[in-house]
Order: sequence, then C-alpha cells, then structure tokens
Amino acid sequence: MSYVARRTDGRDGAPLFLTFHGTGGSEDQFHGLAEQLLPGAHVVSPRGDVSEMGAARFFRRTGEGVYDMDDLARRTKAMAAFIAAEKTRTGAGRVLALGYSNGANILAAVAFLHPDLVDDLVLMHPLIPWTPAPQPGLSGRRVHVTAGERDPICPAPLTQALVAYLLAQKAAVSTFWHPGGHEIRQEELGSIQRFLTPSAP
Repeated sequence: MSYVARRTDGRDGAPLFLTFHGTGGSEDQFHGLAEQLLPGAHVVSPRGDVSEMGAARFFRRTGEGVYDMDDLARRTKAMAAFIAAEKTRTGAGRVLALGYSNGANILAAVAFLHPDLVDDLVLMHPLIPWTPAPQPGLSGRRVHVTAGERDPICPAPLTQALVAYLLAQKAAVSTFWHPGGHEIRQEELGSIQRFLTPSAP
C-alpha cells in the first residue's frame, strides 16, 4: 500500500514529524500545525486510504467504536512500513507523531507492534476498544494523551484504560483533559506544544 501524503522537507539532521488526521480529515488537517510546532522539521502527513461514505480513514470499522480488526492489522503493517520508509528517506534520528481520533488510533496500533519507529507520540482523543498485548519496547517512550471528559466518541474510561496500559509498559506518559467532548481546544494544543518543546511557555 502507498499513501497520498503532504511533505515538507526540513533541514539536515532535523527530526521527522508525522501527522495523522481524524475521520473525514485530510493530509492538510495538522500539517501546518506541525510546521508551527517544530519549525525546520521534516513534516509528513499521509491521507487515510479507506473511504467511509466519502470520509477518509486509516482503517475500516463496522460501527461506531467497532473496528474491523483484520483490516486494522493489515493497515497497521502498511503504516509501519510507510513510517520506516519516511524515516529512511529523511535520515531523521528522532521521530515524533501526532494523531487525532482515527489518526491517533492507527498511530497507537503501530506503536503497540513497532515501538521503535516513533520516539514521541501525541494521541489526541484516541479510542482503543481492546486490550493490547504487553509491549516492553514502549518503556521510556514519551506519550502525551489528550481527551475530553465528556467525549461521546471516545469515552473517558477507555482513555483511562489506555493510559493505564501505557504506564504499565513503563512509557513516560502525560495527559491533558478538557471539560468538553471530541473537539480540539486551544488549551489542548498548548499542552501539546509544551510536550513537544518543553521550553515553551
């Protein structure tokens, strides 16, 4: 599989920053944000290659919160290969990635199987409705999880279960909760900036 993707080549030695859109988004949803968060980085934003009634996604589902696990497995493997190829192409020594909703889910799925591919992960409103297998390779990986306390799509207990799983794998986990739902809030973006650039105010 190959992906339509938007790319901004950074300076030599710069990190690689990958972004993954939510359902119905595109490669443009977070590309500009990534350029602002890490100026000079290599930024790569793939477009999901699954269409759900015209809305782009990274894997199929059979209902709200019900995933086609066989399709997810295939597309996780494809995405891992894509990330590895972009890492080789850019020569980046550090890889960061940000995903929102469906994009956070494919990013998490890759990390569960290939934790060596991405160093720092931002999972915005993820929904992982299964218990991942233990993954010692997540130890020390930096993960920032953001969520809404009243998110009807990604219920808080499932987000808390994901955080508990990551902590059990000894990942370096930080969280940010806002009092709303599935929307992205400005203060949420501020928490992401502080996670990616700890010297930010």
